[in-house]
Amino acid sequence: MTDSQTPAPSSPTAPRRFKWLTHLSLVVMGAGLAIGGQQFYRQPLMSSTPTGLAQAIAPTSPSIVPRNFVAEVVQQSGNAVVRIDASRTVKTQMPPEFNNPFFRQFMPPNLPDEQIQRGSGSGFITAANGEILTNAHVVDGADTVTVTLKDGRTFDGRVVGADPVTDVAVVKIDAENLPTVKIGDSAQLQPGEWAIAIGNPLGLDSTVTTGIISGTGRSSSQVGIPDKRVNFIQTDAAINPGNSGGPLLNDRGEVIGINTAIIRNAQGLGFAIPINQAQDIAAQLMANGRAEHAFVGIQMVPLTPEVRQQAKQQGGLDIQSETGVLIVQVAPNSPADRAGLQPGDVVQQIAGQGVDDPSVIQNQVSQTKVGDRLTLQVDRAGRSLDINVTVGTLEQ
Repeated sequence: MTDSQTPAPSSPTAPRRFKWLTHLSLVVMGAGLAIGGQQFYRQPLMSSTPTGLAQAIAPTSPSIVPRNFVAEVVQQSGNAVVRIDASRTVKTQMPPEFNNPFFRQFMPPNLPDEQIQRGSGSGFITAANGEILTNAHVVDGADTVTVTLKDGRTFDGRVVGADPVTDVAVVKIDAENLPTVKIGDSAQLQPGEWAIAIGNPLGLDSTVTTGIISGTGRSSSQVGIPDKRVNFIQTDAAINPGNSGGPLLNDRGEVIGINTAIIRNAQGLGFAIPINQAQDIAAQLMANGRAEHAFVGIQMVPLTPEVRQQAKQQGGLDIQSETGVLIVQVAPNSPADRAGLQPGDVVQQIAGQGVDDPSVIQNQVSQTKVGDRLTLQVDRAGRSLDINVTVGTLEQ
């Protein structure tokens, strides 16, 4: 018997290993094997799927396209984002050297007494009758305001009111049935959430940038603009000149802030005014044309060991407290001045709340109505004093 021959199954001397090899070859070759009443198929090694089998397992329904929530947000809210072009007339500023007769001879001839300054920014429609929110610095001192919708229509805009303290302004155009944005709740924001900015940076209309909420509650002093009263939203979504006044949206297409490019040289950092605060200011602007801000009249710094040492060496102040907020200046004839607060006082509490940062005092004052009283507990040269301050109005 040769190696290619197989003994007959009835042969009593047939080796069992041949039977095992025969079954194995059937499996490798893809033959159908009936096991337990079920038919199984094995695909040959290094071979392609049979055409019939490929057709049998091919999907019969359309493939599912992943959801692009950014595109959905743009489709939902993009039509309500507008471009705002503003111009104002200013007096021509002569360089100081032109006051000297020698340099005056080099002054350009026929120099006009006035010049027209132009700028542009963004805004978004909050009411179908043409109410628009934007930044105050976009329309600051504007003689003319032109609003351009995404569909190309243009309208003359009227500045209802602008609040430089929070950098919020309301512009009105005469139109009806306009697309509007949905308003979200900025108080619920958490770092790490999606952020989408829509605006017109550098003249590039309807630009969309994305990122996340990088931080919340950034005080004006932290951002470097202490003259503002805003706890900013920080985002890494690109915000450039021209984005100012446009909306910052969440992944549901709700406005959570007003973008502002007021902070220069901010690499990878963008900031927005929380929409809750912006709406409060906008309501005052619509009702009165101006916003009212509570005012006490103190300049403060956090109390640190370095500040204590400087106060002693440079100001001769022996500060006993180790924590709190140091008053470094009191505005003349301000509510704080009339109440008796002094430079060198260390604020320990305000309205019963412990104080470790100026923003705590600023927030408490902002939440107090003009004419109401605030009690400040201060340490003055080791003595604890309770001083009642009647909150006044910040003059703008």
